[in-house]
Amino acid sequence: MQQNVVEVENLKHTYDNKKYVLEGISFEVKKGEVFGLLGRNGAGKTTTIKILTTLILPTSGKVNILGYDVRKDGLKIRSRIGLVQQLPSIEFTTVEKNLDIYGMLWGLNKKTRKEKIEELLEIFDLKNLRKKDAIDLSGGERRRLQIAREFMHDMDILFLDEPTVGLDVIMRRNLLNYIKKMVNKGLTIVFTTHMLEEAEYLCDRIAVIDKGKIVAIDTLDNLKIKYGGKRAVEFKIKNINLNDIKEKLNINHDNIKIVNDRLIILTENPYDTVEMVIDKIKQSNGKIEWLNIRDKTLEDVFLNVIGEENGIS
Repeated sequence: MQQNVVEVENLKHTYDNKKYVLEGISFEVKKGEVFGLLGRNGAGKTTTIKILTTLILPTSGKVNILGYDVRKDGLKIRSRIGLVQQLPSIEFTTVEKNLDIYGMLWGLNKKTRKEKIEELLEIFDLKNLRKKDAIDLSGGERRRLQIAREFMHDMDILFLDEPTVGLDVIMRRNLLNYIKKMVNKGLTIVFTTHMLEEAEYLCDRIAVIDKGKIVAIDTLDNLKIKYGGKRAVEFKIKNINLNDIKEKLNINHDNIKIVNDRLIILTENPYDTVEMVIDKIKQSNGKIEWLNIRDKTLEDVFLNVIGEENGIS
């Protein structure tokens, strides 16, 4: 069985001794998995990361990282983890020197530092910026440097709090692929994001946090089965008025949308729905150009777990 490297039991936290931002959350993270913490702004994700990385102490509850207590063993924990916080840091030196200094702080010898620097400059597209002062970098460039810096040293767990904010699409995917590569080598990731497609691409298990409580936790596939709700059946139809078809269908009109030249139906029984719509189209002498049954997504899970009226930001 996989070893638990993070154990959280009945964790509570308050900043003002009045309102709890975490209200008794419990979960564990296994060695070598990518564990996602998802929720809206203010849900408690960043506070959880700060406690797990010993930046703040919990109000109550039990938190063990790699077998160490966050209250007693902060130095031991910090020596074996990495952390990319939500806000990029500013460094007053060049990109290359920044990485080199960080490697020295972690005790890497000169040869190893040089090899690591060249590898990370390439992966994070920083080679042309190596002599540029970090303070003069754009927000996205600074973010890339901040993430690259954490990979200068070996670690058991990497905590990522909204790591791809400010990154373009290509660099975001490069980062996610690099994370997957490091996970295959044994790294454990605890990951918060608002980008639902990132969590869907990267995470082995997901905990959904809302108002300081974990409201769902499981693998993505199991969450989709339990909370995915209706599936979307999409038709592109010729030679017929889509509103006419809509009126003929024995389906709640709230579950039918017309978007440009497509008819979209939300249903729990997609194959029965397809059969019904095809029959109505044939009766009206229409022609189906394109048909798609969309799988349940993490967005579907969110809207069902948290509530569509609350949204996700």
